[in-house]
Amino acid sequence: MNVLMFTNTYAPIVGGVSESVQRLKAQLQLAGHEVLIVAPRLEGQPLGEDDVVRVVAMQHFNGSDFSLPVPIPGQLIEAVEAFDPDVVHSHHPFLLGDTAARVADTYGLPLVFTHHTLYEHYTHYVPGDSPLMQRFAKALATEYSHMCDEVIAPSASIRDMLIERGANASISVVPSGVDVARFATGNAQAWRERLGIPKGSYVIGHLGRLAREKNLLFLTESVGRALRRLPEAHFLVVGSGDAREAMQNLAEELGIAERVHFTGSLQGPTLVDAYHAMDVFAFASHSETQGMVIAEAMATGLPVVAVDAPGVREMIIDERNGRLLARDDAEAMAQALVELSDTERHRPMAAAARRMAEAVDEARCAEGCLAVYRRAIAKGGPYTHADEGGWDRMRARLGAEWRMLRHRGRLLKHLVQEEWDQERPSWWPGRREGESELPPK
Repeated sequence: MNVLMFTNTYAPIVGGVSESVQRLKAQLQLAGHEVLIVAPRLEGQPLGEDDVVRVVAMQHFNGSDFSLPVPIPGQLIEAVEAFDPDVVHSHHPFLLGDTAARVADTYGLPLVFTHHTLYEHYTHYVPGDSPLMQRFAKALATEYSHMCDEVIAPSASIRDMLIERGANASISVVPSGVDVARFATGNAQAWRERLGIPKGSYVIGHLGRLAREKNLLFLTESVGRALRRLPEAHFLVVGSGDAREAMQNLAEELGIAERVHFTGSLQGPTLVDAYHAMDVFAFASHSETQGMVIAEAMATGLPVVAVDAPGVREMIIDERNGRLLARDDAEAMAQALVELSDTERHRPMAAAARRMAEAVDEARCAEGCLAVYRRAIAKGGPYTHADEGGWDRMRARLGAEWRMLRHRGRLLKHLVQEEWDQERPSWWPGRREGESELPPK
């Protein structure tokens, strides 16, 4: 099978979507399939990428880690036609996601979309962030799903959320895979020795982008309380981002800064070693669709203490392979972290965490994606516009643009309706009960 993928984030960017796409590509290729990635052109990108087409991009949009592609469909035509794809897989509902929809329409190909991200948690990267912008982010992904033949949700809770929002109901749950064998072994002492953490110390760890949407000040507060009760404990933070300074400042206020260690972003064996330097993994984000770092931590054999949220609750069974806390409660999280310093409580949870990670091994998840591709292909026929030329091809492209225009129209209608539902006065028919707008005098 020839799989054409479009993603707004890819190597050398370090992040959940980038890692997920790279791992899926590698597993599909190992299984004998061909994969072509369309991704942004980035500083420091790998050389000699025969299976990647790069397009122009704006780097570090609005101070974020993301780059915004400026897709130029003309530069892709030759590569797409030479590749002769069987299916198009879009990893975003905008920018190169739009290009993916145009390509699928133009060539009569099935379109699959993976809903990797809760985009409403990322609107602070866009100028003019507001509740309307958050509703726009939700509506954008929801309406995009209706342009697709199949939708992939990384977790059951995200599938249920999408259905509740009115997304395309052809949704399959396929987690983003983790190389369980890769994370199973590592050098537990390498980072401890490098950072001056005494042998035998209890190390609470966290890994991920240090960004506003990751709830990191709450996490630092919680871990700080635990460290004050455990004078020999340390906090190991792997990742980089704008929140690092605020975390460092809070650690100083809590009086535990000398036991908080930041490594920056890591990849390869050094990242695996960092996981093995930890004894327990702490996680507080509400913006995940799966929480891939949780799966990596569990593959390492780390119990996880996290706040209940979509994409997290599927991985953690409370008191079995970690602790799943009902809400942001710094005292409860601190107490859970302290309790797991007890070897007798820690050991069985570590073993259960490893067993849970096996359920999301990347080879198994790639098989799940292939099953979705086959269903998408079966919905259509063998017909493709790639066999046409001249006027027929132009007509197909015009049809693709018309479909995109209709998509934007539905999105605008969705937003106008939601805005009206938010603002209409209490005396208007259909006003929700309990809302306080006064009728006109």
